[in-house]
Amino acid sequence: MKKILPISTAGSLPKPSWLAEPEKLWSPWKLQDQALIDGKKDALRVALQEQNLAGVDIVSDGEQTRQHFVTTFIEHLDGVDFEKRKTVKIRDRYDASVPTVVGPISRPHPVFVEDARFLREQTDQPIKWALPGPMTMVDTLYDDHYKNRKTLAWEFAKALNQEAKELEAAGVDIIQFDEPAFNVFFDEVNEWGIACLERAIEGLQCETVVHICYGYGIQANTDWKKTLGSEWRQYEEVFPKLQQSNIDIISLECHNSQVPIELLELIRGKKVMVGAIDVASDTIETAEEVAATLREALKYVDADKLYPCTNCGMAPLSRSVARGKLNALQAGAEIIRKELSS
Repeated sequence: MKKILPISTAGSLPKPSWLAEPEKLWSPWKLQDQALIDGKKDALRVALQEQNLAGVDIVSDGEQTRQHFVTTFIEHLDGVDFEKRKTVKIRDRYDASVPTVVGPISRPHPVFVEDARFLREQTDQPIKWALPGPMTMVDTLYDDHYKNRKTLAWEFAKALNQEAKELEAAGVDIIQFDEPAFNVFFDEVNEWGIACLERAIEGLQCETVVHICYGYGIQANTDWKKTLGSEWRQYEEVFPKLQQSNIDIISLECHNSQVPIELLELIRGKKVMVGAIDVASDTIETAEEVAATLREALKYVDADKLYPCTNCGMAPLSRSVARGKLNALQAGAEIIRKELSS
């Protein structure tokens, strides 16, 4: 029998301190060459064990094999020069030094497929793999070649589709596309962002997710959230069209956010990964707090379509905090499972 309310994470888990500097985004690797290859595999095993011990049902690599959720994929594409850098404003929030698109985008070889195959060998559970979404990739670069955001996104979507098909062949059950940019560029999302996402999933038989959150718990994001007022209604702009899209699952942020829960009504019929763990705080939720978030979500999402999840990745947190939060997610989901079965 299929388990009701299967839990998962939105993506990253903290890296071990021997692999990279802990509690830090963009943390440089501490190993190199073969030691780095082996170290990433060991970290993946550790991340998998942490998930197993916490009772996570849909497991991932915890993003142990990549430095950053967007750039690690881009680094493996042709057409982007990482030496030629420009400062751009990312998601209208903060300045960052980014690489430049200097020629046609192509994917000369697989990026994460070997890592996914390795994860598949380690577990019999359903596995989820995260890729950056086309619009968020566009927003993390300076384009000196196409000079058109939609055109560049479409080229990225084609490369992502090649990768996704090979990940599926390697045994990945669910492929997730991270699109935090969907919470910022509403007109573009509806004009071409969702179309590019659908190009990225073309021909896939496995389940697909779009993950749209309000970001990691970094200062630039928490400062931005303070400007959003008492109600965060960004999802309202993109949910109607996503509800009509071919994406199977929508992953979103609910816990400790100002998102009005009734916005979930706009995606009724879709499976929903409901973020019931706040990743921008070191405070570990109680099981009852998690259960309360899930209870509210169940007013708008059928129980067989609800997947308890974290709001976003947990890379910037300590391993003990992340562990506590995973345990809380499982305990909270268990409370609701019991309520549903009675």
